[in-house]
Amino acid sequence: MRNVSLKADTLIGSEIIKLGNEINQKIRDGQSIYNLTIGDFNPQLFPIPGLLKDHIVSAYLDNQTNYPPADGIPELKKAVQQFLVKNEGIEFSDDEVMIASGGRPIIHAIYNAIVDPNDKVLYPIPSWNNNHYCHLTDAQRIEVETTPDDGFMPHADSLAPHLKDVVLLALCSPLNPTGTTIRRAELEKICDLVIEENKRRAGNSKPLYVLFDQMYWMLMADGVSHFNPISLRPAMKPYTLFVDGISKSFAATGVRVGWGMGPAEVISKMKSIIGHIGAWAPKAEQVATANLLKDEAGVNAYIKELKAKINSRFDKLFNGFEALRLEGYPVQIIKPEGAIYLSVQISILGKINKSGKRIETTADITQFLLEEAQLAIVPFTAFGCAQGTDWYRISIGTLNEDDIPELLAKLKHALSQLK
Repeated sequence: MRNVSLKADTLIGSEIIKLGNEINQKIRDGQSIYNLTIGDFNPQLFPIPGLLKDHIVSAYLDNQTNYPPADGIPELKKAVQQFLVKNEGIEFSDDEVMIASGGRPIIHAIYNAIVDPNDKVLYPIPSWNNNHYCHLTDAQRIEVETTPDDGFMPHADSLAPHLKDVVLLALCSPLNPTGTTIRRAELEKICDLVIEENKRRAGNSKPLYVLFDQMYWMLMADGVSHFNPISLRPAMKPYTLFVDGISKSFAATGVRVGWGMGPAEVISKMKSIIGHIGAWAPKAEQVATANLLKDEAGVNAYIKELKAKINSRFDKLFNGFEALRLEGYPVQIIKPEGAIYLSVQISILGKINKSGKRIETTADITQFLLEEAQLAIVPFTAFGCAQGTDWYRISIGTLNEDDIPELLAKLKHALSQLK
């Protein structure tokens, strides 16, 4: 007999948080582990902008502690609008922008504003959390597998056969978990498919919307450009719902300020949803974020410094894994393009460890890396891929750069013991 709802009983918690908590407990117990699981920042290594911190403190001292409007304070909405025009060339009116406590409530509100029970939601895998949001809205999941050859990014041709009956297409670029991006030409093709599909529906059924999660768009690797649907195809504006905010681009995961943009009629319903669950961003943090976004020189200086730290870690890890591969070790890494993640393959299924045990599952690989290399990373099974995958996400936000040589040396030693 169940004591809770069927939905609650069958909901799976975050596999990433579960793994991260288990690793943190081992660390508290005295074990030495490189915990590269959670998509977060160590604030000692990656502090938030000093300007943001100062404005948060100032706002609290100014007693900015009452309820904010459910869709955000006007000062922040205006700052977001101006920031997007200047940096992405996309323009939104006041009723097309809303503020919430990070990106998760925005995604939750998009799903609940668009998806009815048994509606179909389409997304490529690996993918962050779309399976769980589908569960929470009783949606039918349509998952399209991607390949490492394409950086685990979707192709228009693979999405096209499924669009006819879909109400929401969920995309993310740069992508969590892979750290790769959608190429301009491919995103243009996808946009063209969405536009044509909505012409076909012509108001006779619910539109096909695109959830475009660009939370990491300011953290592009050197030489890589970010593209969004509206800049490429202005006709996408009635169908695109953006997820954005300061969580990643300003290393402010715990500050909880995010924003969404989209058609006014949908944003209006999302505002009501956020209001009912009280998922607005704290007022003082909203005041501070508005002041941050208006400081163009301060923002540019901070982003430049943050990207330098991230890209330095990217380069050292990429070069280290490439060196292992060239030495004949069974690893592969995809060159990072953005966000704070790298995709690595540890091809040791079927190998025998030093205890004589055969490595037969993804869980076996994870356990081997943890026990023999003191390396904790997240398998792509946590992002919708099937059991048996040997691809993993490395998150560098908690990685001390000075630890990278030793990390790679321990991994090499562990792999050298396999038969």
